[in-house]
Formats: sequence, structure tokens, C-alpha cells
Amino acid sequence: MNVRKFTANTSREALRQLRDALGADAVILSNRNVDGKVEILAMADEAISAIAPASGDQAPVPDEPRFAPRFQAEPVIATHRPLKVTVPTEVEVPPVSVSELNNVMSEIRSMRSMLESQLAEISWTQTQKRQPQKAEILREMLATGFSASLSRYLVEKLPEAEKIDNGLDWIKNVLIRNLSTIDNENEMLEKGGVYALVGPTGVGKTTTTAKLAARCVMRHGPSKLALITTDGYRIGGFEQLRIYGKILGVMVHAVKDEADLRIALAELKNKHTVLIDTVGVSQRDKMVTEQVAMLSGTDTPVKRLLCLNATSTGETLSEVVRAYQGNGLAGCILTKLDEAATIGGALDIAIRQKLMVYYVASGQRVPEDLHIANKQYLIDRAFKLKRETAAFRFLDEELPLLMAGTATGGRISGSATTANREVSLG
Repeated sequence: MNVRKFTANTSREALRQLRDALGADAVILSNRNVDGKVEILAMADEAISAIAPASGDQAPVPDEPRFAPRFQAEPVIATHRPLKVTVPTEVEVPPVSVSELNNVMSEIRSMRSMLESQLAEISWTQTQKRQPQKAEILREMLATGFSASLSRYLVEKLPEAEKIDNGLDWIKNVLIRNLSTIDNENEMLEKGGVYALVGPTGVGKTTTTAKLAARCVMRHGPSKLALITTDGYRIGGFEQLRIYGKILGVMVHAVKDEADLRIALAELKNKHTVLIDTVGVSQRDKMVTEQVAMLSGTDTPVKRLLCLNATSTGETLSEVVRAYQGNGLAGCILTKLDEAATIGGALDIAIRQKLMVYYVASGQRVPEDLHIANKQYLIDRAFKLKRETAAFRFLDEELPLLMAGTATGGRISGSATTANREVSLG
């Protein structure tokens, strides 16, 4: 019998040798591991056909050998025709469409999100039992209006504290360090320049512009100040600022487009400070992009100050910042603090978006109700103005579910998790 032996390090390599030597129709007799290698005994299909008995015939019984062989070989007994194994030349992989692959990836991401959520819920439940003071501090932060994402991040980094007051003091200190404010009015009034107040409708841009104008007039006189308005849509918008300008003795200039603005700024280049009151545009309106382009396309650098309504929710303020950010904002002004039940949402956005807070406005009086942002006062006020209504407070059994929702990669906001990691703890 023409039995061939093939030895290789792997089965794949041994089968390749077999196929090259005997063809794809070879018959494998044995396959075993010898000294860490794969040994395959095989015969050609023609040799098996020649020695196999015909159907219905019995295999002949050999006579007794006249002498015993010197070496006893391992017999190969074949009472039936050996199984014919066809060695495949290549494996065919069915094509996968892009849509099917996307569906599979979507299912995997969904399963991952579900597992992360459940594990986070279990983990927070255990944390509540072991460290109940963390749950109380978390409830306090949520009651002030801070986002669940930032609250969870700070509570997880909270050092071990026996008293809740010590933990709250640590949280406040971290928030104070990460809230950026101007040190004094010299940042704006003494340096001067061109400032444009931007923001959605109804945030108090015109009133805030009048308050800033009054402060500039008291510091440098009316001759050093100029007012510009781009509000040609709102009925009475120009008249409102013109009345303020008349009281202060300052001329108000109205512009319609980028060309008019460029001409007006060129004529007013000798002014120490120029304040621009822009038209209010919803953050979801395409005119926001046009307005940002108009202010950025002038020859004179224009610093944009975003007016943030403290009464708005954190989600709304996050949309406003993303829409008005453009090439970057010089800072922001928090308005309507006197109307806000909580101000944690506005402070949360300023911290996570790294916005410099210039002023805070808390009323309609000009110019009394405009104050320099004091980070210590703002953080303390945020914790004093916490939600007291039972319908808006979170219960102990609701906290694990809430924290599980924020654990899935901070998916409440696309950049929430990344921004949280940038919060300085030391």
C-alpha cells in the first residue's frame, strides 16, 4: 500500500502538503500529534479503490505465516471502504452588506449601553448602602440644578467624609476653582474695545447693553462711548436703545448688514468702547450662523458676550452655547438671576464649557442691577436656591436609575463626559 505520511507544525500546513502531493480527493487514514507536531497518514484515492474488496465479496483470509516477522507493524484493517474526505481548496465567505454590518454594530452598541446602565445602577445602589452621605450630597447638587453628569463625576471623586457638611464644602471649593470670572471691571471698562451682546430672544440684551453703557459713561464720559444696534426686526428695538442713549448723551447707530457694520466701526475707531446690541435669534435658527459671521467678518476685532438666561434649563443653555460659540466667545453674562428658582444649570454650563463670566444681571434697574460676577457668591447662592418642591426632588430609590442613565458615556450631552474630565479637582 502506498501510504504517505505528512508532518507539519499545524493541521493547516499538513493538509496543504497532503493536497499538493495526493490531490484534493486523497483519503486520510489517521491524524495524530507526535512530539508537538501534526502527523497525517493518507493514501491516494486510486490506491484505495484498487485494494478495496468488491461489493458482496469477503476479504480473503491469509494463510498462516511460515515464520514470525522480525518487527510487528501496526496493522491497517479495512473491513469497509474508508471514508473519503475531500480537502477544500478555499473557504467561501458569503458577502455581507453595509446595512447588515451597521445593524450588527447597532445591536452591539445597544447591548453595551444596556449592560453599562445596569452595572452602574447596581454600583450606585451599593454605594448608597455603604456611603449614605454621598447620596445626600448628590441629592443636594441635583436640587441646585447642576447636571446629573457633573454631579455624578464630583460625587465619585469625593474624598471620604464623615459629615455631609464637609463633603459639601469640598464640592463647593471644586466648583469655585472651576468657575472663571473677571477680577474687576478693568477687564472691560479700562481696556475698552468693541463688545457685541448676543443671545436668543428675551434674554435681556438691550437692557444689559444700557447697563454697561451707563457704567462706561460714569467711568469715561459719553464722548468715549458709542452704541450700535443691529435689531431691525423687533418693533421698538431701536427706539428702546435710542431712549437709553439719549438719557446717557450717547449717539446710537443702526446697521443692517456686515457692510454697514464695517463702515460704522471704521467711523467709530476713535471711541474707547463700542457696544453692539444684536437682534435676538433662536439657537435653532440658521440666522445665528449669519450673525456670527457678520460679527467675525469685520476689520475691527469684536468680542462677543453671550447673554444666558438663568431661568432656562441646562439642556436649553447647552444648545444656546453650542449655537453661538462659533469661532469662540469672549465670555458670558448671566441674566435674570432674580427670576430663577435655581441657577445651578447656568453655572454648570459655564463650568463645563469654560466660559468666562463677566457680569450677572438681577433686575431691570439701570445701571444698579448689574454686578461683577463673584464666584464665591454664585456657588453659595446656587446651594441656597435649591428645589424645595416635592415634585421636583429625587427620592432615594430614583437616584440609582438616574445615575445609570448618566453612566452610559455621558450620553445626555455629547461632550459632557469629556468636559467633566477637564474639571480640576485639586
